[in-house]
Amino acid sequence: MLGVRRLERSARRVLDRLHEQIGAAGLAAAAAIPGLGAVVDQHEAAVRDILAGGVESAAAVGGTILLAGYAQGVLDHLRESGMPLRVPGDLGGWLRADWSSVRLLAVCSLARGLRPGHRIGSTEGLPSLA
Repeated sequence: MLGVRRLERSARRVLDRLHEQIGAAGLAAAAAIPGLGAVVDQHEAAVRDILAGGVESAAAVGGTILLAGYAQGVLDHLRESGMPLRVPGDLGGWLRADWSSVRLLAVCSLARGLRPGHRIGSTEGLPSLA
């Protein structure tokens, strides 16, 4: 039990750092730009599907841990490819944001609505699209 709590705290730290780096500004931009909001919604659905159906034992792992692991995977891929995470500096920049920035923004959006300790069995524990 202690190991799970430690994992969840670590995962929450990853998601909190991501929110500071990209989520706060990006979610404000998505709220102000309807087209960006729609794109973020599509990325949320894709992440939700990947975590619900593409992760072995997803039903037994907390949503916070799954989201943080997914985000870390995207960040690791960027680092291994030698590509920096490009965080747009203004609203106009968010209209031209690259795939990885929008995908990580979708993770931030999902994490914002995730209740601590909930699991992802199919899409249980993640905020709904409705």
